[in-house]
Amino acid sequence: MRVGILTGGGDCPGLNAVIRATTKSLIHQYCAEVIGIEDGFLGLIERRIRPLDVQSVSETIALGGTILGTHNRANPFQYFAANGADISDEVVAYVRSIGLDAMVVIGGDGTMSIAHRITQKGIFIVGCPKTIDNDLMHTDRTFGFDTAVSTVTEALDRLQTTAKSHGRVMILETMGRYAGWIALEAGVAGGADVILIPERPYQLEEVIRVCQKRAAQQKFTLIAMAEGATMRGGAMTFSPIQADSHDPLRLGGVAHVLREQLQPHLASEVRATVLGHVQRGGTPTAFDRILATQFGHAAAEMLAEGQFNRLVTLNSNRIDSVPLAEVAERVKTVPTDHPLLKAAWAMGVSTGEPV
Repeated sequence: MRVGILTGGGDCPGLNAVIRATTKSLIHQYCAEVIGIEDGFLGLIERRIRPLDVQSVSETIALGGTILGTHNRANPFQYFAANGADISDEVVAYVRSIGLDAMVVIGGDGTMSIAHRITQKGIFIVGCPKTIDNDLMHTDRTFGFDTAVSTVTEALDRLQTTAKSHGRVMILETMGRYAGWIALEAGVAGGADVILIPERPYQLEEVIRVCQKRAAQQKFTLIAMAEGATMRGGAMTFSPIQADSHDPLRLGGVAHVLREQLQPHLASEVRATVLGHVQRGGTPTAFDRILATQFGHAAAEMLAEGQFNRLVTLNSNRIDSVPLAEVAERVKTVPTDHPLLKAAWAMGVSTGEPV
């Protein structure tokens, strides 16, 4: 068996743990040959591959990022360097020419959407769910999410001390795109007074009321805000379009918008912090290392058993899998009655809605 491995989309803590577990499991258990594909699907387009062995993946479990590199613009069905041309047939021909029996594709919803389309051209793929946003369907957890939540929680802890010292309102903007998982979990863990997520549009008047009440009682307010959060009746906030971006619009800057909205109504100084890519980097937590290892091992077993064109998942603390077709081009958002929301409300945390 000859297997290719690639990491697509944004980087994420735990990628190397998956590469390590998949490679070692395939070699030790099944005597497979493993090929690393560099920079995601771009490696298939530009024909850049290298062999992976036990030694090359050893001592990588604690490393952030990905030893294979990644790329979030190299979609073979709409290749940016060819004016959006569909070059997927060339990619499929290359996969066959190098003798790959199957591929392990590690990524989020965008990567899995591409992977699913490639499977329709006859290539066998097993997917591993990666994203700090935790927004992939049919899996309770994606690796990288726990590390991101821990990073944001630490940031909230630090902001709370300076907010309390100066009597300020501190807003922390998290990543998450169209889902509020990071802001919700880190907000609860970091003791935020207000948590604003895309799934529950906020009312400015309610956020002002909470800040004024907090100022009278404890002088400071800590707000955790997802980058996709919106005011009721309003639109999402996008940062200026980047010339090199693969997205026509990029979320970001909503914390600064909220600061400008709040400041005229409050005596306290309002400050905004956008945490950004700090959430993606660094050493994965023990949880993410273990989950990534389980996913990598499960991917190797699925390849050996011929369970192709499926995504490894975690459901009810059990490793499982679902067809890639059920994940492609779909996003898992926070249910509006999620138990953690209910716990937050019970403790007096506001989501910017009238009680």
